[in-house]
Amino acid sequence: MFGSRSVFFFSLFAMAAILDGQTLDDLSGPTHGKVIVCYVATWAAYRPELGKFELDNLDPGLCTHLVYSFAGLDEHANIIKSLDPWQDLEKDYGKNGFKRLVALKQRYPHLKVTIAIGGWNEGSLKYSLMAEDPEKRSKFVKSVMLFLDMFKFDGLDLDWEYPARRDGRPIDKVNYVSLVKELKEAFEPKGYILTAALGAGKETMDAAYELSKLSRYLDFIHMMCYDYHGTWDGVVGANAPLTGLSEEDVLSIEYTIKYMLSHGVSPYKMVLGLPMYGRSFVLTDPSTKDIIFGKTPAQSQGFKGPYTREAGFLGYNEICMEMSNSSSKWTQHWDAGSQTPYLRDGSRVISYDNARSIAIKVKMAMDYELGGLMVWSIDTDDFLGRCQPESDPYVDFTERFQRIHKDPVMTVVLERLNLPDGTRREYLNRRSAYVLDNGVLNLRLPERQKTNYALMRTINEATSLAIEEKMILDEMHKVEKENEIDVTERAKPGAGVVTSASALTVVLSCVVLARNW
Repeated sequence: MFGSRSVFFFSLFAMAAILDGQTLDDLSGPTHGKVIVCYVATWAAYRPELGKFELDNLDPGLCTHLVYSFAGLDEHANIIKSLDPWQDLEKDYGKNGFKRLVALKQRYPHLKVTIAIGGWNEGSLKYSLMAEDPEKRSKFVKSVMLFLDMFKFDGLDLDWEYPARRDGRPIDKVNYVSLVKELKEAFEPKGYILTAALGAGKETMDAAYELSKLSRYLDFIHMMCYDYHGTWDGVVGANAPLTGLSEEDVLSIEYTIKYMLSHGVSPYKMVLGLPMYGRSFVLTDPSTKDIIFGKTPAQSQGFKGPYTREAGFLGYNEICMEMSNSSSKWTQHWDAGSQTPYLRDGSRVISYDNARSIAIKVKMAMDYELGGLMVWSIDTDDFLGRCQPESDPYVDFTERFQRIHKDPVMTVVLERLNLPDGTRREYLNRRSAYVLDNGVLNLRLPERQKTNYALMRTINEATSLAIEEKMILDEMHKVEKENEIDVTERAKPGAGVVTSASALTVVLSCVVLARNW
């Protein structure tokens, strides 16, 4: 089980691995020290043609946790059950999905494999009825223990969508905590992992969750930071905007993070959910010249993708294949306000996430020192590697590097940090991004090449980049703070004559203080 103390020491160990040049290992998985949770939507096996995703398509080296989605609740017996026995079990020549996913741990010993219960289609009412009755909760908890033991899962992920919403009742907010607490108490002797996927909208969070208590009992909280906007708004919008349209806008990733932190959630337990899909729109007025998120009217239903076949929804694999098509009429755009890409073809619009916007979100998660990242869901990444690589997904990292690498403070920072020497042979094959080149800070970005799982690889690369960058920026701020104190102390009466060494400090401090951040 991961507590805050164990996460802290694990992070220290992982930082050493980063500076030693590791990002991903085919068999040992991500080594940057952050959780990478990959939900596996098993119904993707029923998609047609290039969209069909089966467990053999998985690359477990990209994840630290796999979440088999979904099991369900038998509302009459109040026990956990398979929702698709043919897909999940081996009985009657089934595909044996439970055991096949768990068996991946034999080759990938770093993996934790859990089972998710719930999901959108399961609704809320039957979970509400189970959670309000202590006897029903007890039966459910016992059934989960038997289930985990039978199929050798490492734990349970609660996907009740959502307490007190969608036919749920206000009492769910309290009962949900009771359910989580009782599961946690039952899990502890066995060391099972207990996580939950929580809705990220303010209205849902207000109604459904006692966040500080959930943070106490859950090992990780998977923040579903997507579906903030869609055709239900009646206007074009970003599926997962980094920031809101205004200071009052509560529908953004940054607002959700700050809300959860302010309501007592430990940052180390927060796992930022990233979408491997986009939202489609059909403009009400096809002659509209400029798309303005939050204002441009759209019809009540979007169009479908060829594989996911859900109105208003397209997997990233469907979107990037459209962009890779030389005869495509889609034009690419970037919404600076939400830090989101979008495509347009006449009256059709897709707002989605690409490698650049994913990297930006990862950077925010690392800045807030969150426990890691989660994806919904890995089966809509470009798992077949059919798409062309995006040209410059780390442009925002490059721009920040250009601002800091010649900063006067950097001289002191580089003396303190033990960064690899990029000119030495032993570092040539290592993957550290920030290295020394003849005593000067240099940024080595991952090579862009055609590969499968482009977004998953971006998440892991960006996580390492962001951790390394944060370490450097934190040290810069530390040096600045120290020199501000130096200047203040030396300015006091009776401080004496400033020595040459002190003069350097004063000059450096003046440069720092004068710089406009």
